Amino acid sequence: MKKLGFGCMRLPVIGGDQSNIDIEKFKRMVDVFQSRGFTYYDTAYVYHGGKSEEAVREALVKRYDRDAYTVTTKMPMFAISERADLKRIFDEQLKRLGVDFIDYYWLHALNKKEYEKAERLEAFRFISEKKAEGKVKHIGFSFHDTPQLLDRILTEHPEAEYVQLQINYIDWDSPTVCAGDCYNVAAAHNKPVIVMEPVKGGALVNVPEAVKAMFLSRNPEASTASWAIRYAASLENVVTVLSGMSDLVQIEDNTSYMSNFTPLDDGERQIVELAAKVIKDNTFIPCTSCRYCVDGCPKKISIPDYFTLYNEHRRMHGHSDSDYYYDNVFGARGGKPGNCIGCGKCEAVCPQKLSIRKYLKQVALEFEK
Repeated sequence: MKKLGFGCMRLPVIGGDQSNIDIEKFKRMVDVFQSRGFTYYDTAYVYHGGKSEEAVREALVKRYDRDAYTVTTKMPMFAISERADLKRIFDEQLKRLGVDFIDYYWLHALNKKEYEKAERLEAFRFISEKKAEGKVKHIGFSFHDTPQLLDRILTEHPEAEYVQLQINYIDWDSPTVCAGDCYNVAAAHNKPVIVMEPVKGGALVNVPEAVKAMFLSRNPEASTASWAIRYAASLENVVTVLSGMSDLVQIEDNTSYMSNFTPLDDGERQIVELAAKVIKDNTFIPCTSCRYCVDGCPKKISIPDYFTLYNEHRRMHGHSDSDYYYDNVFGARGGKPGNCIGCGKCEAVCPQKLSIRKYLKQVALEFEK
């Protein structure tokens, strides 16, 4: 299997509506991806407001032989409350995808709270039973918490075959994401790693000009995204790196350098380490735009979009069109940061463990003067 997977959480949409996926564009993207020998697709029950799995059915499953691709989807532990929900959601996922079996099936976004729930509801036993029934080929989990908890889960559940981790060159030594330490724990347990967020929600594409210059001086033909994806793919225990691609340009670029993947050499690694330092000094809110925080917001605040605007506004020292988008684009779709009531639902589901309420106040102070 090639080391690039298609992450289906940032698909092309119509009219800015995350639940209205542009199926025809997605089909063209799938066709290019398939034609270049790539076969791994990653979706989830909650992506795109619950529409991602259906989109995979329409763009991929209905149009290609079953042995021409592999699909990963996930049990949303954060969205269930009783054991009966496991079967209900799993059966719904089979229908949404239009398949008789799922190649890779994960418990989604385990952290301390969700792991305790998974244990109480015997979720690992459930997915193991589905594997025994032939409805799942491989089982595992995606993870957002401490390396200590990861070690505990892998010790208590050796039946997990894979671990999906957030790894990128910014988060490798992060004290909150702990990407490097979590990777080392998985390797110590001999568990292959699937990488999510290798470009950190696009943050490692839109890098500071100084970083672009470093990359271009080494390889004028290489995109900024290629440095991030190759960094993650170069790790020995990584089997697949997911890229949440949104258009054909990204498909063309990512597949161009991952078709015949070459790991980073020593010189390139040194450049990446320096780039990480520069980027950290220029990033104000480290959001990945996963959008887990949006659905539960009672004020319908498009939190990641406002954080992106804020970061851009700060990088440009106020000389950008962020004010227009703040008032007339995102503000027209729902609440603004100043409408936050401080309920904390967003922080409870944030994989990055961001102090979202604090950041929303900061954004409001900047724009709502």
